[in-house]
Amino acid sequence: MVAHRDKPSHPSALERYGVRAREQRLTPLWEFFKDWFPAEPTVSAVPYLWRYDALRPLLTEAAALISAEHAERRVLALENPGLPGRRLATDALYAGLQLIVPSEIAPAHRHSAAALRFIIEGRGAYTAVGGERAYMEPGDFIVTPSWAWHEHGNEGSGPTVWMDVLDVALLRFLGAGFSEHYPGGRFPERGAGASALPAFTYPYARAREALENLRARGEQDACHAFKREYLDAAGGPAIPTLSTVLQLVPADFRTMPYRSTASAIYSVVEGNGRAMVGGVEHPTILVFGPRDIWAVPSWQPLVIEADSDVVVFSASDEVVQRKLGVWREERGDAAVVHASTA
Repeated sequence: MVAHRDKPSHPSALERYGVRAREQRLTPLWEFFKDWFPAEPTVSAVPYLWRYDALRPLLTEAAALISAEHAERRVLALENPGLPGRRLATDALYAGLQLIVPSEIAPAHRHSAAALRFIIEGRGAYTAVGGERAYMEPGDFIVTPSWAWHEHGNEGSGPTVWMDVLDVALLRFLGAGFSEHYPGGRFPERGAGASALPAFTYPYARAREALENLRARGEQDACHAFKREYLDAAGGPAIPTLSTVLQLVPADFRTMPYRSTASAIYSVVEGNGRAMVGGVEHPTILVFGPRDIWAVPSWQPLVIEADSDVVVFSASDEVVQRKLGVWREERGDAAVVHASTA
């Protein structure tokens, strides 16, 4: 019979060494190597769906409590349940819902973080970038480049809501965040094309037509169905730090599993269905309808099952990962096998 031996209560030589190292503001790599260099990505964000019909009453209540002028921007940030207190929708992406009511002006400012506006509801409101206005309708996508003066106004008869996605998490990590308010709050208005900025507005009708052209030609992808990326005039990404995509999944179509190292935010424009995110045996099932928003963390398999024609807009950090040479993807069976064994 072997006697049980308790672990010695006194620290080992290696533990004592660690204490002395930390006194000199040093930390042994071997103590955290496995956390920093895992076999596969480890993230804190979880798959999650924000149901727009549940959020809208909170947005309208905010309009009665605080003006756009006093709030700077009347926005409710989407906070992932796996990231409490971090004000992020995924580990890498900030997203929020912004509201502007009739006759209201959100004053001009600028910041080093680039931003996109994806319009969810309302007509008659505009975003002005460099003094040039772009009027907003549901499904439109508007770019606010880094350090560009911009303001918002509503000349319509009802509220306008859009989803903001910014690369602010990256800028904060890099320690490169700046912002500035325009004196007097209103940037001088300029006519179309006078701001010297590249095209910054992408109407939904044009993007939707492009998807229908893909469908007519039968250019269907097993993992994405029909998908088009928003590009600038030079053929590069519409925003240098955010990949933006419009995707059509036809009625009764189920995409093959797909995952990549990029995390993404999806906003539903049309249709109903289910997004199945995560493990094969027990995925998180997100039942969505028009105007709902969902988050897909890095390296989580995604399957979209459409009950009717589904059109979704998505923004991700893929373009940054591609520039860094670290982006990876897995399609179909590869994504399934790895998902079930992770």
